Amino acid sequence: MAAVLNYRLKKSVAMVGMMGAGKTAVGTAVARVLRVPFLDSDREIEKAAHMTIAEIFARDGEDFFRERETEVIERLLKTRRCILSTGGGAFLFERNRRIIAEKGVAVWLRADLDLLWSRVRHKTTRPLLRTADPRATLAELYARRVPDYAKAEIIVDADPDFTVEQMADRVIAALATHPDVLEVSP
Repeated sequence: MAAVLNYRLKKSVAMVGMMGAGKTAVGTAVARVLRVPFLDSDREIEKAAHMTIAEIFARDGEDFFRERETEVIERLLKTRRCILSTGGGAFLFERNRRIIAEKGVAVWLRADLDLLWSRVRHKTTRPLLRTADPRATLAELYARRVPDYAKAEIIVDADPDFTVEQMADRVIAALATHPDVLEVSP
């Protein structure tokens, strides 16, 4: 029989990465195992605005959205220790990276372009992919964003053959290598 482990999250964890990387699904599973709240910055923005992200982009533009995103990330990370899923573009901004580093730790769910495309190609909720060639747009976003995502303190590779629970285990194992983030005891 396997030993039951006890976890104590010492810092909030911000899941960062591309759309389709699994930040929400994996983050939810990680939060469940660690027994901490799961928060999603995009959902919090939508609740506050009473609009979807796509509607905010259409009405107010990306710059307006990014300002609200920064405000929400800062507020959520101040509130309590949690697992926070951030929008795909959030970690591109130095201010957000600084807030995350001050209040917690960033975990980049690194997924390759083919995996990302397989997960987002049929979704209509991705305003940045509403283009004539969404696959090429995704590839362009990916190429531009990877250098910023690589600044995350912890990097966890997505595996297309893993379940959400297996990916959550992989994230928890990576967190456990940082005793300032996660304390594990039997």
